[in-house]
Amino acid sequence: MVELVPIEGIPEVEGGDAIGALVCRAAAEAGAALGADDVVVVSQKVVSKAEGRTRDLSEIEPGERAHRLAAELGKDARLVELILAETASVVRAERGVLIVESAQGWICANAGVDGSNVPGSETVTLLPADADASARRIRAEIRELTAAAPAVVVADSFGRPWRIGLADVAIGCAGLAPLDDWRGRPDRSGQELEATEVAIADEVAAAADLARDKASGTPAVVVRGLGRHVTADDGPGAAPLRRARSEDLFR
Repeated sequence: MVELVPIEGIPEVEGGDAIGALVCRAAAEAGAALGADDVVVVSQKVVSKAEGRTRDLSEIEPGERAHRLAAELGKDARLVELILAETASVVRAERGVLIVESAQGWICANAGVDGSNVPGSETVTLLPADADASARRIRAEIRELTAAAPAVVVADSFGRPWRIGLADVAIGCAGLAPLDDWRGRPDRSGQELEATEVAIADEVAAAADLARDKASGTPAVVVRGLGRHVTADDGPGAAPLRRARSEDLFR
């Protein structure tokens, strides 16, 4: 059985805050002390705030390319300038949508640059520079305070090709096997599976999002019942979830 426990009471996060310590304190006050088999899912937004990955649009000077794309897409040129600065390559820019490969290697809208749930109308957050490193650091902070080392997932909301609606996915993780590879195993009928790899980290991120809403101010959820996927070492992070360009049929 999988149990989802939202961690209430975490204050507004500011630059330099230790997310692991905030989660531990709030979990303890709620009577939900963290265990070694737990998975702590933390929203990208608070990780970015803690790491100083916020920008004020009033301080951004757009370049020629940003002005051109902004005019084509109906976007704020300052925002487009920030997106381009966080972009490795533009995948698609049309019908008001800017899909890019972010500097971190994720294919997503606007390189993850986002102004929701951030104080100030001109403030936006950027994705963590290295969300796997963020997850490892949060896990280490929790371990130092509790002697337990639950897995940590950094989650963000992504749109999905061919499907309507957002779903949370893992952009960073530590202590969790991100994929459960069933290739070569038999199915119930004894046939060998050839392509089945279960995106465990993404499924954990999406499940955690069911225990909160986008305006709840609840940036962390503990997922219980998945101890079989929790590892003693930090593991490869979320990087294995990225599809290699050589295997991408749509780029």
